[in-house]
This record gives sequence, C-alpha cells and structure tokens, in this order.
Amino acid sequence: MQSPPTVRAAAAVQAAEAAVVCAASALAAVDAAAGLSYQAGSGIALTLIGFGTAAALGLVAVGLARARRWSRTPALLTQLFTGIVGIYLVEGHRYDWGVPALVLAGAGFITLLVPPSLRALNRGRPVPPAGPPGPAG
Repeated sequence: MQSPPTVRAAAAVQAAEAAVVCAASALAAVDAAAGLSYQAGSGIALTLIGFGTAAALGLVAVGLARARRWSRTPALLTQLFTGIVGIYLVEGHRYDWGVPALVLAGAGFITLLVPPSLRALNRGRPVPPAGPPGPAG
C-alpha cells in the first residue's frame, strides 16, 4: 500500500531538514579543519554530532516515506526543534538560515497533522468503541 501524498510530502520535508543539517555539519567540519573552531576537540565533536543527527533525520524520512507509525513522533519533534532553531536564527538576524528553517518546520507540521497523514500513521491501532462504559463488575 502506498502512503498518501501528504505523508510523502512530510518525508520530503524531513529529508530536506536532514540535508540542511548535513550541510551545516560539513561547514563545521571545514571550520574545524581550518582551525577556526573555538577548540579543535569541540569542532570535531560538533561535526560528528551533526553528521549523526543528519543520518538519524534521514532514517526518520525513510520511515515516513514508508508510512511507519514509529516515524511520526520523531518527525513531529524534528519540526518543533527546527521551528525553535529558526526563531533563534531570525532573532539573531540570520535570515538566510532562519527563514528556510521556519518554512520547513511549518510545512512539516502541516503535512504531518492533516487528516490523511494522521490516518496513515495511525493505522493498525485499535480504536475503542464509543458509548457509555459498561457496568462495573
């Protein structure tokens, strides 16, 4: 069964965020190699954490593309974190990174929370019957 277009769009947003984190990690690696980091060890650590994060975000994007239920929560948390970082970047007058981050976060939230995505990422979960509770016994 193929996932709905909204879930595939959410996967594309997640993949774009993974690519941005990968690009930022590459820039951190270049700075660390050039000796522009505050300390060499922190530059290397930041680079490794960034590439690990990009890989994890890519894994979530694959999960979304396959409409796996487990991918919904990490994808939503990614959008929340991306939005927070975007706000800080815009407040710091880094519009070149902040505005795209906010756009991606908004698009991610929308594509994950529309009804077709909710249905696709919740399927298989038992739904309790609606009605009055039975007698206590």
